[in-house]
Amino acid sequence: MFKKIFYTNESISFTILRITLGLILFPDGAQKMLGWFGGYGFTGTMGFFTGALHLPWIIGYLIINLEFFGSLFLITGIGTRIISAGFIALFMGIILTSHLQNGFFMNWSGIQSGEGFEYHLLVIGMAFTLLIGGAGKYSVDRSLQFKLQ
Repeated sequence: MFKKIFYTNESISFTILRITLGLILFPDGAQKMLGWFGGYGFTGTMGFFTGALHLPWIIGYLIINLEFFGSLFLITGIGTRIISAGFIALFMGIILTSHLQNGFFMNWSGIQSGEGFEYHLLVIGMAFTLLIGGAGKYSVDRSLQFKLQ
């Protein structure tokens, strides 16, 4: 069972997908954790999650840590399947609680009341692909796969 979590193949395609997804998600995580890129940092984000969104503190804590450390883990290929499952759950929750009512399309023209869920669906699709295929050729998971055999 444990070996299957880290199993991956030699495909460079999964490596490219994993690194791309990690790089896309990292700035959001860095905003929430460190306050980089115009974010509010850990304290400000926790205040928003628990105050304005009324999320339990543990959910806010998990979201911040998943977005920050999870994106770094994806980039390096550590626990790719576990992290991908976390991102699938997170982005499904984001769609259902915040974006479903705004429709599919992003708000490029500024005429919608909020953002649609097309970006979130892309993240889910990318994460689901990594959940199935693993981390790819250049990853810590690949190294662990051989050590666990």
